[in-house]
Amino acid sequence: MSETEPQPAAPRARVAATRPPRGSAKPNGQWRIDGTAPLNPNEVWKQADGGLSVRERIETIYAERGFASIDPTDLHGRFRWWGLYTQRKPGIDGGKTATLEPHELEDEYFMLRVRIDGGQLSTEQLRVIAAISTEFGRDTADLTDRQNVQLHWIRVEDVPEIWRRLEAVGLMTTEACGDVPRVVLGSPVAGIAADELIDPTPQIEEITRRFVGDESLANLPRKFKSAITGHPSQDVVHEINDVAFVAVEHPDLGVGYDLWVGGGLSASPRLAERLGAFVRPDQVADTWHGVTQIFRDYGFRRLRNKARLKFLLADWGPERFRRVLQDEYLGYALADGPPAPKPATAGDHVGVHRQRDGRYYVGVTPIVGRVSGPILAALADVLEANGSRRLRTTPHQKLVILDVPEDRVESLVAALDELGLQARPSLIRRGTIACTGIEFCKLAIVETKVNATEAVLELETRLAELDLPHPLSLHVNGCPNSCARIQTADIGLKGQLVTIDGEQVPGYQVHLGGGLATNDRESPGLGRTVRGLKVRADGIADYVERVARRFLTDRDADTGETFAEWAHRADEEALQ
Repeated sequence: MSETEPQPAAPRARVAATRPPRGSAKPNGQWRIDGTAPLNPNEVWKQADGGLSVRERIETIYAERGFASIDPTDLHGRFRWWGLYTQRKPGIDGGKTATLEPHELEDEYFMLRVRIDGGQLSTEQLRVIAAISTEFGRDTADLTDRQNVQLHWIRVEDVPEIWRRLEAVGLMTTEACGDVPRVVLGSPVAGIAADELIDPTPQIEEITRRFVGDESLANLPRKFKSAITGHPSQDVVHEINDVAFVAVEHPDLGVGYDLWVGGGLSASPRLAERLGAFVRPDQVADTWHGVTQIFRDYGFRRLRNKARLKFLLADWGPERFRRVLQDEYLGYALADGPPAPKPATAGDHVGVHRQRDGRYYVGVTPIVGRVSGPILAALADVLEANGSRRLRTTPHQKLVILDVPEDRVESLVAALDELGLQARPSLIRRGTIACTGIEFCKLAIVETKVNATEAVLELETRLAELDLPHPLSLHVNGCPNSCARIQTADIGLKGQLVTIDGEQVPGYQVHLGGGLATNDRESPGLGRTVRGLKVRADGIADYVERVARRFLTDRDADTGETFAEWAHRADEEALQ
């Protein structure tokens, strides 16, 4: 879910706000330039009473008195700082998403996002999430493309007990949503992959220990997304994060990180840029803190649709951004550094792979990230029965099982397959992800999980005889906000009402040929939009089959042409 819905009016700020003199240009709400006077209702209530403060009211008032007692500004604003969004009321069709007020769209239940930094879980933690899903969430559980787990049907009355259980095993929902530093993505094979350059776990742990829940960073202009990987597959979609650290070997300084800043998708996609700076492991947390403070102090706050860090980077450029980072926040210069080589392998880690210690890790694919409480509980049992007590979530809605003895690999794979978690999936199942969609999200226009699942199952039959050269990434999103990263997929579907043969129906706008760090050739970057190309909500399988067959007919196999490369050079007729 996104937080772009309208916000209620808020009481007058209690924070003293000043604004230094400025020229005639309209202020952007940059605190270091324009002062801290709030320029929209969101900024008013954030200054009046920060999002972190609402936990006490949830525990002492709202959980006792129920949904009707919740202050509207808390409900639609501050609750997000603790991973809580109201979910969509069942039965409201997509045509009403843009016309109804938030309180008319929402149910008296919540989506709860469990924050899992680095995607690192134990079977004990997995069992706790599974039990919460079963007892409080009607068995719901979705693996997100931010390495989190989302539960639904949560009542405010149950939230304190859920927090107690999560925190007892080292999990939390703190700043899982809101205008704050969100979960830190980390390589799912951190510390165990044989080909890893560096284990980023200490850097992730330092960032989360020092800064999650830090009041000084709890009022950013908008959400702030981070990623760190030490693996050469660059497996954390670093190009679409606000700040990212990608492992690289410096010719003189050894292994450290290449610094990227300013990525993000939604309705105005922009890929991050390298600052050309090499960050030593011991500099990562302070550098992360510096970038986050730049966003806090210089980010554009007046208009929320221009408030992400990508807009500041577009205005400044990477050279100025690096200079401000070094001069105003770090107090020293970062070394210049080389770019990391293009990855030669996929970063989803699906399949069976040997660890550096001789054991194995197994990456599995649930269809579009949809699991459940009973599946997660059974998964914990299966892992322990086969010698594993650790697993990871991934930025691709997958799971990676760690530490499997060689003689237990095949028994594990068979047991996981019975749970619908395939280690050797079809290429279309492996490459398909989907956002929450209209089932639960108040911003959605179209169904996603069900439509994508039905398409995958159908395409596994239709495409079975085709010799696809690589997984075909299919990303299905219920609205324009791109939680499922539609602009970076081979085939990205953006939910909207479409007119086909004179009839307005739920459907998708098509983006083709997107790609991030997926192979050793130049990535084409963001996908191509073909004018007038729309797909009915129930027509995903028909379209994907048609365009996949055309790709195989037209591609230059001698050069190893990928779908993304073909989609960018093909004429519009071939893409219909």
